[in-house]
Amino acid sequence: MSLFWLVIRQLAEIEAMAASKKVITREEWEKKLNDVKIRKEDMNKLVMNFLVTEGYVEVAEKFRMESGTEHIDLATITDRMAVKKAVQSGNVEDAIEKVNDLNPEILDTNPQLFFHLQQQRLIELIRNGKVEEALEFAQEELAPRGEENQSFLEELERTVALLAFEDVSNCPVGELLDISQRLKTASEVNAAILTSQSHEKDPKLPSLLKMLLWAQNQLDEKAAYPRINDLSSAILEDPTV
Repeated sequence: MSLFWLVIRQLAEIEAMAASKKVITREEWEKKLNDVKIRKEDMNKLVMNFLVTEGYVEVAEKFRMESGTEHIDLATITDRMAVKKAVQSGNVEDAIEKVNDLNPEILDTNPQLFFHLQQQRLIELIRNGKVEEALEFAQEELAPRGEENQSFLEELERTVALLAFEDVSNCPVGELLDISQRLKTASEVNAAILTSQSHEKDPKLPSLLKMLLWAQNQLDEKAAYPRINDLSSAILEDPTV
């Protein structure tokens, strides 16, 4: 966080200078970095936000005890992760039951999410070769929703198209059978549960890292400075002149 604000501050300072690139040494940069003050409790909240949103229950509890951050309801995280895992495993019926156990209003007030879960159920039936059951399910559960919503109808048509191909590897909608489709649906369910629990649906940390990269790219045009090229290591690399 402190590095992000330093980059933004440096951008503002350089705007008023000449067009030639300014060279900032490591010593100058680290001094400026140390001058940016971020409260430890704010950093702890940022880390906890990530752990809770992503569902790292044991790590979140350990971090809470070590950092003294506010109490978290571990049960809600565990239940949410159980739903997410069920979708990722293809057990969509089980996932729907778990969501309703958590809060029936989640699906009652989110027709798009419910449709996507039902669509995933249809995909799993097709994946398992249950053609007749898949057709019956599509007609009884999804077709009526498609009649009410054009986008739902288009998605249903794309999904049913899987049945027209013996070799789905050559199917133009074959990506629906990829694991990425399960992950997409699981992520949507996870976000809806978080929202229902008055939590942010996305962790703040990845957004801050994206903002850091954007700020660095902006500053690259105006100055040579120690920058982070590898976010996983967060090592400052000396400027190239």
